Amino acid sequence: MKLQPVSHVRGEVTIPGDKSISHRSVMFGSIAKGTTEIHNFLKGADCLSTISCFRHMGIEIETSEATVTVHGKGLRGLKAPDCILDCGNSGTTTRLISGILAPQNFDVILTGDESIQRRPMGRIMEPLSMMGAQIESIRENNCAPLKICGKPLTGIRYTSKVASAQVKSSILLAGLYADGETRVTEPQLSRNHTELMLQFFGADIRTENTTAIISPAAELYGNKIRVPGDISSAVYFVAAGLLLPNSEVLIKNVGINPTRAGLLTVCKNMGADITLLNESRDSSEPTADLLVRSSNLKGTVIEGAVIPAMIDELPTVALMACFAEGTTVIKDASELKVKESNRIAIMTENLKAMGADVTETGDGMIICGGRPLHGAVIDSHKDHRIAMTFAVAALAAEGETEILDADCVNISYPAFYEDLGRLCR
Repeated sequence: MKLQPVSHVRGEVTIPGDKSISHRSVMFGSIAKGTTEIHNFLKGADCLSTISCFRHMGIEIETSEATVTVHGKGLRGLKAPDCILDCGNSGTTTRLISGILAPQNFDVILTGDESIQRRPMGRIMEPLSMMGAQIESIRENNCAPLKICGKPLTGIRYTSKVASAQVKSSILLAGLYADGETRVTEPQLSRNHTELMLQFFGADIRTENTTAIISPAAELYGNKIRVPGDISSAVYFVAAGLLLPNSEVLIKNVGINPTRAGLLTVCKNMGADITLLNESRDSSEPTADLLVRSSNLKGTVIEGAVIPAMIDELPTVALMACFAEGTTVIKDASELKVKESNRIAIMTENLKAMGADVTETGDGMIICGGRPLHGAVIDSHKDHRIAMTFAVAALAAEGETEILDADCVNISYPAFYEDLGRLCR
């Protein structure tokens, strides 16, 4: 895909439903008793992989333009699939479903695409094994494909080495079935959608600082879920609105859960003009409209507890830093290396290709802002967040930019280029 610079962006956009919450609503609805009705479900490739996996385990899931309806069969209602479960490109599907599958009374093999087969699964295999799970990497490299043989589980107290909602959620889901209480402590608090939604479905779950505690469940119960817009999809329009002169963008119904809203904190520190309007709360998740106006940004240091609250937004924040006055330092972000791609290396490579002054570090980047960017050929490495970040970069750069494998945005935001294009008119 080839893109040209534009003078400004203006208008209103409603972003797709939150990917993390969409995954969980299908998973939890499938193991709950009764019907779960999901509104604003993200119909990207990753979330469709989750639907496919549960359909193969006997769950009836209806999809329409407006809703996804899951006819759950309860905690013990899943049946053995008649095929290998394909998680596609979705790390969330792979890791969370492993926690659900570990205590079942059947065996299963999980796989995914080339990217998933390189992503680290030892981080869930270790704690699930401590609970009594029989889970192995078929190629003995701590990656998918995984073979899971259902076994009775015992609750544990686990201290995670990483602040990862996927790791935490996998353990908590296994804890629903375990004999005894399960505790997961993180170095910093990761996104808490699992804790909020499990409570919404009737689980006995609570938090103490960075520890999530779950008791075995007799049953979960179907519910009605309204999925807020995904702040990880909003970030591209936030960046476009801030970076391009004479711009104003209203982004509707964005999830602003504090464990996900690190972007707003960092934008404020950079001097961004962002106003929250129409704040509300539905299905236990807070939302707001974001009014974004052109701003003169300044460099900042991004580190520590804010990192897990904006891990997927960091590539786009790195782009914003290129236009900021002064130096921006991103650190404590080594998780970026084990996403769909090594996002530290790829952002550094592509930003340099556009003329940015950026240095890769072991756990982040150092970006000296103020150098004009120019068009370049951008290798997305089939990573949806890289492709969308550089689509925004193209609007603010001089000359033509070409993005390779640009259609990878279908993973999380199939209509992205159309929505972005409307704001450029």
